[in-house]
Amino acid sequence: MARNLLTTTKIKASVDGKLSDGDGLWLHRNRSGNRSWVFIYRRNGRRREMGLGALDSGTAKVGLAAARMKADEIREILGRGGDPFTEMGERQSRAAKVPLFGAVADDYVNAMAVRWKGARTENSWRLALTKYAKPIRKLRVDQIETPDIIRCLRPIWETKTETATKVRERIKMILDHAKANGWRTGENPAQWRGHLDQILPPPESFKRTHFAAMPYTELPGFISKIRGARGIAARALELIILTAVRSGEGRGARWSEMDLDRMVWTIPAERMKGAKPHRVPLSPRAAQIVRDMAANRISEFVFPSAKAGAQLSDMAFAKTLKTYDASEFTTHGFRSSFRSWVGEETTFQREVAEAALAHSVGDVVERAYSRGDALEKRRALMDAWANFCEGTA
Repeated sequence: MARNLLTTTKIKASVDGKLSDGDGLWLHRNRSGNRSWVFIYRRNGRRREMGLGALDSGTAKVGLAAARMKADEIREILGRGGDPFTEMGERQSRAAKVPLFGAVADDYVNAMAVRWKGARTENSWRLALTKYAKPIRKLRVDQIETPDIIRCLRPIWETKTETATKVRERIKMILDHAKANGWRTGENPAQWRGHLDQILPPPESFKRTHFAAMPYTELPGFISKIRGARGIAARALELIILTAVRSGEGRGARWSEMDLDRMVWTIPAERMKGAKPHRVPLSPRAAQIVRDMAANRISEFVFPSAKAGAQLSDMAFAKTLKTYDASEFTTHGFRSSFRSWVGEETTFQREVAEAALAHSVGDVVERAYSRGDALEKRRALMDAWANFCEGTA
């Protein structure tokens, strides 16, 4: 029998109560004007009508292509003598028990979070499986195929390659988890070797870009400029430069972390990239910045945003850099400026400099922490750095 008699244009233009797509597939219009797909067939001498879903029902609507796919399923069942009502009902029942990717991912993270060290790992997983895996969160785990994975990865594969690699690995783990639970079968579409490596260029083909760092020789002049500026962003940026912490660690500084009597700022593990607490010795100038901010304390944050209860935005630093003719540099780059200054202008040990940056370099630093003397070594380093930044070294 003839098939595929309808087109989308014909469907939109028609006002008929019944339209045939051929070989049993019909589009019926009810009295209220809504249209639904129906498959009409005969089995054991009896005429049967099987509803395939509505054409005009919002997000749940069944389009022409989907209706034809369902019709083909029915024809296949009838062709081997089966009962479409029974078999398709069983398929729908099984499908209803298969969870969505988003639910599986969230449950997996919740279960695994207790094994991970610090909140940073958990947050990284949640970001990967919500923001970057958003195109597949509402798909059943047994429906996810290679094109779906590509939709998640391609937008960030070249621009955020390291992040994209982690997203792929984590999606793969969730789909492996789903297979182990019997929710899907077959190969994992997020597999790299022998699969996605035939579609996407290798991650190592993209050059890793480094944060633009201001030459340390220019820092005294820059510090002099922003010190004369009004506003919270300039004060926060100066403290970040003087302490060599990361932008997020500086913007999120809380009063509960500050011990101005001992001139120590202790950043808790959950706010550190390495998921370990980090003690920051405050130079006299750094401590003075914190004391000045205390005079107008309005929230838990040392550097609050104009938005109530929020910390300073990273965009505030970009604006400050632009205002003072340093837009080509980044906030994170000042850490590199500090490290270059240590290596080229001082005799401080490499381990002390790396510890100041909260970098793990092995047993040397670990032993220094355990003896309790690394903090004072770093204090001498940060005092010297502050003197250099002020032009008094």
